[in-house]
Amino acid sequence: MTDNSRLTTNYETVIGLEVHVQLDTKSKLFCACPTTFGSEPNRNTCPVCLGWPGSLPVLNEQALKFAVKTGLALNAEIAERLKFDRKNYFYPDLPKAYQISQFDMPVNKGGHLLIDLKRADGSLEEKRIGITRAHLEEDAGKLVHEGVKDGSLVDYNRGGIPLLEIVSEPDLRSPEEAYAYLLALKAVLEYLEVSDCNMEEGSLRCDANVSIRPKGEAKFGTRVEIKNLNSFKAVQKAIQYEVERHTKVLESGEKISQETRLWNDDKGQTFLMRSKEEAHDYRYFPEPDLVPFTLSRESVEKIRATLPELPADRAKRLIRDHGLSPYDAYTLVQDRKLANYFEAAIKEKAGAKLTSNWIQSELLALLNSKKISIENSPVKPADLAGLVRLIENNTISGKIAKDVLPEMFETGKSAEAIVKEKGLVQVTDTKQIEEAVDKALAANPKSVEDFRAGKQQALGFLVGQVMKETKGKANPKMVNEILEKKLKIST
Repeated sequence: MTDNSRLTTNYETVIGLEVHVQLDTKSKLFCACPTTFGSEPNRNTCPVCLGWPGSLPVLNEQALKFAVKTGLALNAEIAERLKFDRKNYFYPDLPKAYQISQFDMPVNKGGHLLIDLKRADGSLEEKRIGITRAHLEEDAGKLVHEGVKDGSLVDYNRGGIPLLEIVSEPDLRSPEEAYAYLLALKAVLEYLEVSDCNMEEGSLRCDANVSIRPKGEAKFGTRVEIKNLNSFKAVQKAIQYEVERHTKVLESGEKISQETRLWNDDKGQTFLMRSKEEAHDYRYFPEPDLVPFTLSRESVEKIRATLPELPADRAKRLIRDHGLSPYDAYTLVQDRKLANYFEAAIKEKAGAKLTSNWIQSELLALLNSKKISIENSPVKPADLAGLVRLIENNTISGKIAKDVLPEMFETGKSAEAIVKEKGLVQVTDTKQIEEAVDKALAANPKSVEDFRAGKQQALGFLVGQVMKETKGKANPKMVNEILEKKLKIST
């Protein structure tokens, strides 16, 4: 659409994200109906969540605790006085014609989340993203259009499920930063165990507010809200599309309209949904059936005491105690189960750096190819540690280990058993390696000449010939050292 170089030169992107998190409670926010996903349509309903006259809501205490727990993890100010409000709008998936939410007295105000951004040189840069608020509200139902002629069906099972809406400050400046923010937020929520964050089931949904402004300008541009974002990658692509669209509009001398747009992932485009509403359009007023109440500081401190080690703190510990690079540490802790697997493996006396490398490269590649999650890996942490130890003590080479791991994956056997069965023990006998080197030099005089002429790649070829001669069993480091020594002597 628009030349990105012009965009970079002329405009700054401003992004704020609204993340709706389904809290992992057994019952809905204001009634006892179950929150089970996939039930028969309208099975999990009652007079309260269907909005029948005379029914009265009662707040789910666990949902409130989860909201406070999240606020504490996001460094927010936890309100002492709370109230709920009615957000009024008429739509078929909202049986009461209003949503019980929080307006001017949310449970969490302020706060921040630290995200890690990768620099061009591969190092990480930490950036602080402000959190405006995180408030409780009930979810709406779901309209079903597929397979229906001349109308839509409504499933109210989702209506009334507890949501925590986390609103960021407009501190994000690129689609990549938005993606990093979502990864970091998801990690925090999973560590807290307040939500399963399953986007496919709607447990985590995101709306993006996007605008651009001339570089150096303090005033924000006109913003557009993007909905129907079903993955973090979709968020990133939709923001990029909108930034380019805004740039094209401004460059042509026209104005941006404030509106809500839908993202079509198949077409890679956004489309107009409606003109953007403001808060006054919803006619907020206090929920008369839920009186304001006080949240004691003692109860907040009890919740604070249950906070686990959060991803950022865990990464710092892995760097400090195990010598991991910041990149490796922060990559591992983004997935709590992956970090758990790593820590379980290094408890088996496997080197941290090599274990991290094998998990993030070879093991994850195998798991992804089979669509298996890390917690269901056929290769358990102790098994991977056994493989790493064999590499570290020079029993096998890394090359041989790459052949051993898939067999461990398929058979469930230990690395030690496979190595013993197949006779894969690494050759470290100097005399045996020297004999293989001599054969390789004698059989490849052209490569020897190339090396003498300054072609360093010839050395790599000769190393490969030695490894071929020893069926991949020779210690690669010893092969290189002996080859270089013999080549220099013969030179």
